[in-house]
Amino acid sequence: MTNINGHIISGEFNRETNEFLLQKVKNQDTISVIKERQFSRLYRYLKEHEDSEGNQIITLYDQMLIPLNQNEVKQLLNDLEQIQPLYH
Repeated sequence: MTNINGHIISGEFNRETNEFLLQKVKNQDTISVIKERQFSRLYRYLKEHEDSEGNQIITLYDQMLIPLNQNEVKQLLNDLEQIQPLYH
């Protein structure tokens, strides 16, 4: 497994299953698996909205809302760009 400790997210990438195990978002602990398709959709959405004024909101477990300001969106994109090459 490859550990990732970004500015917004942290977790481990499992090369055998081609999945990212998300363990932390901002200051919230979580355990979520992000498959390649989900990852791509999240990345594309954030990339399209990175210069939008206002906040973006991501959810954990479809219940916990985590707001991201414009700077945090850019930091999250940087985190995701570290992970992206690991998917095959």
